[in-house]
Amino acid sequence: MNDSKVWLAPAKINHFLHITGRRSDDYHELQTLFQFLDYADELRFVVTENNEIIHSNPLHGVAVEDDLVVRAAKLLQTHSQCQQGVKISIVKRLPMGGGLGGGSSDAATTLVALNRLWDINLDNSELAQLGAQLGADVPIFIYGVSSWAEGVGDKLTPIELKEPWFVVLIPSIAVSTAKIFSSPDLKRDCPRVTMDDFRQNQTANVCQPIVEQLYPEVAQAIQWLTQFSSSKMTGTGACVFAAFTSQQQAEDILQKKPKNISGFVAQGINKSSLY
Repeated sequence: MNDSKVWLAPAKINHFLHITGRRSDDYHELQTLFQFLDYADELRFVVTENNEIIHSNPLHGVAVEDDLVVRAAKLLQTHSQCQQGVKISIVKRLPMGGGLGGGSSDAATTLVALNRLWDINLDNSELAQLGAQLGADVPIFIYGVSSWAEGVGDKLTPIELKEPWFVVLIPSIAVSTAKIFSSPDLKRDCPRVTMDDFRQNQTANVCQPIVEQLYPEVAQAIQWLTQFSSSKMTGTGACVFAAFTSQQQAEDILQKKPKNISGFVAQGINKSSLY
């Protein structure tokens, strides 16, 4: 079955990120709030009758066997014992090391798309269990609704959020998540919070001070954007965002950005554009 359809892999933002502890396996227990953006990578899949997984335009600097899209396709193929293969191509918009979840989103979209195109028919909970083997953020993209997340990001509670327009700035660096999570200065004993705490601005991103210290470009982007609206970093960075009430207002702000920073305007959405 060939498919010329475009499958979207949307960005996410973390409205806050708290670390509440560290497990014996060195994974961090956390609390965060995910929301999707209507800004996405575009994937296409052409099913083949041999079992090869071919990535037509692999990411520069990433070995094909390490690419999350290829790993997702192979994982589903092995799990289902599917005898078909696929050619995958991507129009890449989400930056690597940006905290927008681009790699995880691409992997989730690959699982969802091939589950259908290969006629495997797993439900989303089964796909999410597979996706969790690829990364802690993959299940949120498979379920595809804005969610309050706990555990290692795997305990998800769907939540309805306002859907404002965001200016997202992309500093010209890639942040290493492993480097941030291994920092001795990272706050790992946050008290547990509730949605009410979030509404009352009693939350923060505990990774942000570490990233600002290690990557001054992120600090500069936050400082500039804060002139117009309260700005935050998403995930472990590097992208930063601020909310505005209208698309026009957000576009006007983006026009003023420093020339050495790229960025985009997108609306927050509570249901993933994958669906």
